[in-house]
Amino acid sequence: MRKKVIVFSQFDQEIQARLASRYQVVVLNPKAGDINQQIRQEVIDADAMIGAGRLLNESNLEPAQKLKIISSVSVGYDNYDVQYLNQKKIWLSNTPHVLTESTADLAFTLLMSAARKVASLDQWTKQGEWKRTVGTAQFGQDVFGKTLGVIGLGNIGAAIARRGFYGFNMNIIYHNRREKLDIAQPLNAQYKSLEELLQQSDFVVVAVDLNQDSQALMGKKEFALMQKHAVFINIARGSVVDEQALIEALQQKQIFAAGLDVYQREPLQESPLFQLDNVVTLPHIGSATAETRKKMAELAYQNLIDALEDRTPRYLVNSNFN
Repeated sequence: MRKKVIVFSQFDQEIQARLASRYQVVVLNPKAGDINQQIRQEVIDADAMIGAGRLLNESNLEPAQKLKIISSVSVGYDNYDVQYLNQKKIWLSNTPHVLTESTADLAFTLLMSAARKVASLDQWTKQGEWKRTVGTAQFGQDVFGKTLGVIGLGNIGAAIARRGFYGFNMNIIYHNRREKLDIAQPLNAQYKSLEELLQQSDFVVVAVDLNQDSQALMGKKEFALMQKHAVFINIARGSVVDEQALIEALQQKQIFAAGLDVYQREPLQESPLFQLDNVVTLPHIGSATAETRKKMAELAYQNLIDALEDRTPRYLVNSNFN
């Protein structure tokens, strides 16, 4: 009898067909009713799950009797109850590294768009407001030669810093749980406390993992430390930021602008952010290019295949169940 794989979100069709050639594949369908009820029903005899963007925890995984792996098509894994998966001895794999450059590209897209008021001026132009030479109300800020503060100098943070240093001659400063001299030295990057970084940066980019230390890392006190002309960028996770504090900082012009790809609640459909012209809001598209999503799907597929063929997947979140 073929092993059973649950596809629990949109997935690359060509790779899904490859899965179906080897295993029994069940594709969940939100239009068919309560998705969590579908999971509870299908997971009873499932061997593996693959997908992204779905909360998976005891409430919908409890019926699982032989589930071996959840292969997430993502780097982040805050949607999964890792402690519960450990109790059930279910592997969780992810897809790091392949989305680093795409996400760093997007961070700089947000940075430059916010600095030069691209989104609001696009609308201003389309609405017929461009009737004479632009004035100071339409002026943005230079990026070249400014100070870029990176919070979280992991793979993505380092890629952002490289873009700033090599592409825009920026002065790089960073904050991290520990210094990273191997990354910092080629970029002449200086380690700073969080407070120092916020006070000294023209541009602040958050690229940390979501964990207990980074939860609500940026709040009212932190935004008050930033310079009035500063631009804030978040491509990490929405919960890293106290969203209401950010909204107030933007409303009160405590900071110049923000560029956001992630939010406390997603999808974001109603928010005071939508009423502000000094924020760029994107729908969590850090890895959303055809090339990168294909690489992520391929890696998730290989993680799943390895687990079902009794090999240890290359990228495991929880390799130790103790």
